[in-house]
Amino acid sequence: MAMTDEQLLERMRKFVPPTAILLGQELLEVDSEAGRVRMRFKVGLDFCNPMGNVQGGIVVAMLDDAAAVAAIVKSGTRIVVPTIELKTSFFAPAKADSWLYAEGRCIKLGRSVAFMEAELTDESGKLLAKLSTSALPQPMPEKHNMVERT
Repeated sequence: MAMTDEQLLERMRKFVPPTAILLGQELLEVDSEAGRVRMRFKVGLDFCNPMGNVQGGIVVAMLDDAAAVAAIVKSGTRIVVPTIELKTSFFAPAKADSWLYAEGRCIKLGRSVAFMEAELTDESGKLLAKLSTSALPQPMPEKHNMVERT
């Protein structure tokens, strides 16, 4: 029997990849039918570049996580989605010591390729960056690297 979105949200909040902890990720919503997720990230000063903004690679990691989780919830099964390509456009700097919000969407989930996108906004809703990506859906490996969040 498939999990409800509420059950899925609870499970995905509890068992996370180590990067979710590193990035201060909090999963806020899942919509498995639409293949959409919403999450936020607590951004500390240790994520900053010399200009005092969140380093671009960290922004990309946040967006990549949001897009991947969207494909995972869309699949309805335990899969991983290794990225095969991505493109990120930056519109404004992400500031530290704040929450950043990401919405990930799975545009198409095929048997061999998934297409996703994600947007990152600040607390006021200002669009900071947008990612488009594709990945190779695969079953979750037996020796996976998920950790239980306490």
